[in-house]
Amino acid sequence: MKIPIIYNLRSLRQRPISTLTTALGMALVVAVFVAMNALANGFRRALVSTGSTENVMILRKGANAEMNSGISRQTASIISGMPFVDAGADGLPMVSPETFVVVPLQRSDEGGMANVVIRGVGQRAFQVRQGIEIIAGRPFRSGSREVVVGVTYASRFPHSDVGDTVRFAQQDWTIVGQFAANGSSFESEIWGENEQLMPVLRGSIFQSVTFRMTDPTAFDDVKASLENDARLQVDAFRERDFYENQSTVLSGVLNFIALFIASIMAIGAVFGAINTMYAAVASRAPEIGVLLTLGFRPRSVLGSFLLEAVIIALVGGVLGCLMALPINGLVTSTTNWSSFSEVAFAFRVTPGLLLNGMIFAGLMGLIGGFLPARRAAKQQVIDALRQA
Repeated sequence: MKIPIIYNLRSLRQRPISTLTTALGMALVVAVFVAMNALANGFRRALVSTGSTENVMILRKGANAEMNSGISRQTASIISGMPFVDAGADGLPMVSPETFVVVPLQRSDEGGMANVVIRGVGQRAFQVRQGIEIIAGRPFRSGSREVVVGVTYASRFPHSDVGDTVRFAQQDWTIVGQFAANGSSFESEIWGENEQLMPVLRGSIFQSVTFRMTDPTAFDDVKASLENDARLQVDAFRERDFYENQSTVLSGVLNFIALFIASIMAIGAVFGAINTMYAAVASRAPEIGVLLTLGFRPRSVLGSFLLEAVIIALVGGVLGCLMALPINGLVTSTTNWSSFSEVAFAFRVTPGLLLNGMIFAGLMGLIGGFLPARRAAKQQVIDALRQA
């Protein structure tokens, strides 16, 4: 026979201060847990959404990042003529040879220096790279020292409006447009024409070549064909997989930090739950004696008090999730360890993450309530009734 849940709810209402204090302690733990994981989610999404499953990214053989890669013009030309490279409406190959350089620039509000990606592209890049949209101004003109900047870059660095200039490589470049890229890491970059940027930054080589496949399902064959071609000496990656791999290390570190910090805080919250439940057991000893006299088994008493602790924890979990919700969409930045450049991204609080927060709260309740519940279940009827 099980003890009705209404008994636990009435008990919680009789001691609102201790119940609320314990729940708030757990709420803070859950809020930190959700916030830190939302940080990792946002960073992961910013990089993963940068790539497309329809595109192939080419780097020099052995290179694991764009900044230490080098692709010659001849290699880029050979790749453009491959049969698996898709063609645009104009019949020309959907290929984007790109220059990639990281330069230090001054942040807004005296925020110090930050490394920013300068990406040299051709006009074709806006078609090969899906989701790129000029939202202010216009694209850069060929043959001009003009650049366009990502919207996230524009929000964090001074003099980023259309018509302003940005100085790097000891030259001034006119900002003629701002672009959005579905929240990807491209929005933290500056784009200009590769033929203008190459002479002043990296010389006459590209760092990567990205192209659209005619058949996205044939990537394995495309990869084998490119990597086995002795003329090229390149490695081929599905674009989305490449950027996802770049996010793995840092997002893993952030997730570990989230769990580590939340676990330390959870110890305090669990001790708070233990104290609350021990006090509840001590004050309700006569009630426990009556329950046992009425025929409720000790395991029912244990389950009832354990449920009470879990209810407190879940209330804290709900409060913690509500406390964490306002950070959803909040923009912050960190360093991409693969390129050592700043990547701005938004916190992402997802339903799955909120569910994990509730599960984490439930576990704290189970751990914190077990010992007091066990003590309640082991009480002798006579001893309990004597305390009435």
